[in-house]
Amino acid sequence: MKTTFMANAANIERKWYVVDAAGQTVGRLAAEVAKVLRGKNKPTFTPHVDTGDFVIVINAEKAVFTGKKLTDKMYFRHSGYPGGTTFTAAGKLMENAPEKVIEKAVRGMLPKNRLGAQMYRKLNVYAGSEHPHAAQKPEVLAFDIR
Repeated sequence: MKTTFMANAANIERKWYVVDAAGQTVGRLAAEVAKVLRGKNKPTFTPHVDTGDFVIVINAEKAVFTGKKLTDKMYFRHSGYPGGTTFTAAGKLMENAPEKVIEKAVRGMLPKNRLGAQMYRKLNVYAGSEHPHAAQKPEVLAFDIR
């Protein structure tokens, strides 16, 4: 009798990947990164187990938006106090903290539970082309998206 393979902590192999965001569209890049973080690119994918890999995104400052999103897209925050809403345009956030744009896009594509939080912790985003993860020997991961 054949049974369905179910991954568990003992048989998960994690790799490190580095993704260059230069010239990539933010949403399309985030969708592919979320897929790798979740483990959907592996044949051993199990929905209730974190089977994903570590992802390093470099050159976040060179990622692009399509259309008029730099001026029209707004990011929302709330301080927790009455009237504490803050709206930030995508263009302004790209100037000040380009890593946050990629992080927010990827986080929105992960599950909204403890498992999603665990997957999100495997994401590392850097504005420039340098990263401190050389010791992990990350492989270059290229996507066919534009």
